[in-house]
Amino acid sequence: MKFVDLFSGIGGFHYALKAATESLNLPSSCVFASDIDERCRASYKQNFGIEPVGDITTFDAHQVPEHDILLAGFPCQAFSIIGEMQGFADTRGTLFFDVARILKAKQPKFFVLENVKQLVGHDQGRTLATIIKTCRDIGYDVQYKVLNALDFGLPQKRERVFIVGALSKLVFDFDFDLKHIKSVSLSNLLEKDVEQKYFASQHIRNRRQKLVKREQLAHARPTIWHENKNGNISAYEFSCALRAGASYNYLLVNGERRLTEREMLSLQGFPLKHKIVGSYSDLRKQAGNALPVPVASEVIFKLISQNLDIKESDGNTKTASCINSKASISA
Repeated sequence: MKFVDLFSGIGGFHYALKAATESLNLPSSCVFASDIDERCRASYKQNFGIEPVGDITTFDAHQVPEHDILLAGFPCQAFSIIGEMQGFADTRGTLFFDVARILKAKQPKFFVLENVKQLVGHDQGRTLATIIKTCRDIGYDVQYKVLNALDFGLPQKRERVFIVGALSKLVFDFDFDLKHIKSVSLSNLLEKDVEQKYFASQHIRNRRQKLVKREQLAHARPTIWHENKNGNISAYEFSCALRAGASYNYLLVNGERRLTEREMLSLQGFPLKHKIVGSYSDLRKQAGNALPVPVASEVIFKLISQNLDIKESDGNTKTASCINSKASISA
């Protein structure tokens, strides 16, 4: 299973596909990756031994190696409620068409795309309709759905739309059996003995204490306190969605400290073996732009297993999960 990883970031899709194919006993290899961010490319090379190319808009689609599945978390800022939501009017939004030209040139069997949930309703649905029509005009059968990382075992409310496609007929549904998934609690994810540098100032902590709703404190600790754009404070036993460009203090553990680099990665389902490359500021951006690995892994697992009709030695179709051991943050 050869794959390409476009807008690769620090490798969330890479981990997800590897987890899915390992669960299927299917060899896989990344034959091409791209990301415009120099620090993301450095991290990707450190962790996977592959150096992504830079600006994909300047790369000849026909020079992309042959592959079976294309993965792309194309930039979401153009569609995000946090941004200006200008969609294809924003140059970042047009990067989808670089995905499309590679699909057209190379015709991989499958693709999986990921973006913010706001893409579904952007411009009254016309933006997503354009994306789907473009893929169908190339020859792909397409489905999509918004999925929440909370439902896939991660203590982070992160809703993202996944768009899957296959040449000719797509055999796929988004009806996941999630009973097998072992949820990771926030208490198991948080690090112990965190350095003082992660703690917010006493002024910020006092302000949080005054603004948080008393009923929110009924939760058993630990909690993550979230401050929204209106200044309202909420406390939950899970994290609100990590964001790349947010204030350093918009998420505070127990209203006291910032998340560590490892905690941010773990909230996205990255394995503990993932090497941290770059500064704290780099990691905030990288984790905020990453995708939830277990969600992507389940989508890829189902796409491959249902469409390639992979069999076990006894002739039964494989249905084993890739979450429990492969994509877990404890891997």
